[in-house]
Amino acid sequence: MSVIRKLQQQLIKKERTAVEIAQAYLERLQTLEPKLHSFLAITADKALAQAQQVDAAIAAGEPIGSLAGIPIALKDNLCTKGIPTTCASKILEDFIPPYESTVTQRLADAGAIFLGKTNMDEFAMGSSTENSAYQLTANPWDTARVPGGSSGGSAAAVAADQAPISLGSDTGGSIRQPAAYCGVVGMKPTYGLVSRFGLVAFASSLDQIGPFSRTVEDAAILLGAIAGYDTKDSTSLNVKIPDYTQHLKTDLKGKRIGLVKETFGEGLDSDVAKAMDAAIAQLKKLGAEITEISCPNFSYGLPTYYIIAPSEASSNLARYDGVRYGMRSDTDNLLSMYKQTRAEGFGPEVKRRIMIGTYALSAGYYDAYYLQAQKVRTLIKQDFEAAFKDVDVLMTPTVPSTAFKAGEKVNDPLSMYLSDLMTITVNLAGLPGISLPCGFDESGLPIGMQLIGNALREDTLFEVASAYEQATPWHEKMPQV
Repeated sequence: MSVIRKLQQQLIKKERTAVEIAQAYLERLQTLEPKLHSFLAITADKALAQAQQVDAAIAAGEPIGSLAGIPIALKDNLCTKGIPTTCASKILEDFIPPYESTVTQRLADAGAIFLGKTNMDEFAMGSSTENSAYQLTANPWDTARVPGGSSGGSAAAVAADQAPISLGSDTGGSIRQPAAYCGVVGMKPTYGLVSRFGLVAFASSLDQIGPFSRTVEDAAILLGAIAGYDTKDSTSLNVKIPDYTQHLKTDLKGKRIGLVKETFGEGLDSDVAKAMDAAIAQLKKLGAEITEISCPNFSYGLPTYYIIAPSEASSNLARYDGVRYGMRSDTDNLLSMYKQTRAEGFGPEVKRRIMIGTYALSAGYYDAYYLQAQKVRTLIKQDFEAAFKDVDVLMTPTVPSTAFKAGEKVNDPLSMYLSDLMTITVNLAGLPGISLPCGFDESGLPIGMQLIGNALREDTLFEVASAYEQATPWHEKMPQV
């Protein structure tokens, strides 16, 4: 059952108060933090104040929002007024936003309770949350392993029940990949469906905010609360937001699901391959028609992404110069202050991507790299458009293997980048994608299945994901932390 529905029923029936629910999660959160390190900041005072407001509204008989009394964890690249927003970087160590991001404002308006800000890869650059300047988050299923990234703290918090739901951001798989590693539901919406105002930018044409949850229904409720047009974001889509919970079904009769041929085969871990075969059999049993689909340019997603994303990051991160906000190094002159601030403030992965992006955008290389990557991006988008003429949803593994050990790939960035192989093209095409648990490997680590939808067809994704989830037990499994 939906955790959100369950908690709200307790509130409405007055079996528990919002303050009691908030306190219970804060206590569990703090008990597990020494093991997991999911959070960079715990906002207990804010949470209890918001909970008191919800209780007062219920006592007065006032209508309550869709997330009233529901605790939530927020990735630390979402600006929160009066609460530090560090992006897990030294350069923003003391930054306290004077304004609220659109999504956090919408959460507050819906009655959600802010538990705190979660750990992440610095400026969302990474696939393991090992690039945080402050701490290493552990995977609740095996604390020697990574939770994935860059939204690893948000995924780990939901997996360990430190929070019932959380928000992350996804630039190349940063919600779906950690969701797979941590055995939870993670969704990246259509580009422009959720406002990016107040999201600290990594790659502006790729970034999108999305939900983590234990069930598909909770993800549908949370997405419904944060989606919608925003005049503060020029890329925001002015479309009607449906009630996604009305699209949760138990059978898939008439649904056409395409298996992306390029994602099944060499390089896929044997346990992941077995879980995919079982998931395909289950989808057939539910009435879905399964066909194989080829996306010929899928394999070009990785090199295309690692030209476009660093190029946009190089441009976006130029603002951190020690002049307006963020840390400033004390030096003799302006130029050395710029250099030293950035040298001391940014970590190795951020510097690596800034250098790649600056090179790709430089005179003489722009046409050869950045412009070429944008052309390939169009070809990838056209592959998806052709595929969706024949099927309703595409299916791939979320990640080729299960969570790796902390430190295993720190000195091999190319190997780390390969963990985003299945997810990157979805961002390049601006499409919605969801990862949900579909089994475990021999070591007891979760395996994720990715479903990809056509633009603005989140309703179809929820329909297929919900039917599969209700027919399988994977979402009921919890790690023993």
